[in-house]
Amino acid sequence: MNNSVTDTARLLGAGLRALLVLTLVTGVLYPLAVTGVAQGLFPHQANGSEVRADGRVVGSSLIGQQDYGQNFFQPRPARGLGENSVNTRYRLLVSGATNRAADSPELVAWVREAKARVVRENSTADYTVRPADVPADAVTSSGSGLDPDISPQYAALQVHRVAERNGLSVARVERLVRDHTEGRTLGFVGEPRVNVLELNVALRELAARR
Repeated sequence: MNNSVTDTARLLGAGLRALLVLTLVTGVLYPLAVTGVAQGLFPHQANGSEVRADGRVVGSSLIGQQDYGQNFFQPRPARGLGENSVNTRYRLLVSGATNRAADSPELVAWVREAKARVVRENSTADYTVRPADVPADAVTSSGSGLDPDISPQYAALQVHRVAERNGLSVARVERLVRDHTEGRTLGFVGEPRVNVLELNVALRELAARR
């Protein structure tokens, strides 16, 4: 009987010590080490890839926004986004896709509507956008609905409207787009892209200096 109680106490003590050690290692030391390395080597990414303007955070370069006015470059459509119906205290966006097949009549109607809007909104007095000039990313949403980037083609299509509305030369806005065009990751992964938020922050600064 005494041996049984002793063995049980010994096992409970060993289990408690293991719990405390593992809690310290995996719950305190490891997170601190990972956080320290991340902050030391990759502070921008570790802090959410924040984009700042006028001394405050205006968003993340990893998450697209939809609330730009016509003076700025427009992002991809985001029809897949929804709103969280559980937490109604805050307007929480839910990432998602439209889940429509390529031959869906509804999707086809959305694309035609989006193309007509892109042509209408980006044609200016001295520049006419042709429907054939509208790239796919201008009329379709990404799988997440939160793609922060657009193609250089879509950015170039918007240059004349942005230049006219901000009183800037077309050449200057074209140069701004080129400066914010990123190439393929590692030279071969993905496609060239333009981060809309970062481009619009730079555009706002340029227009303010005009």
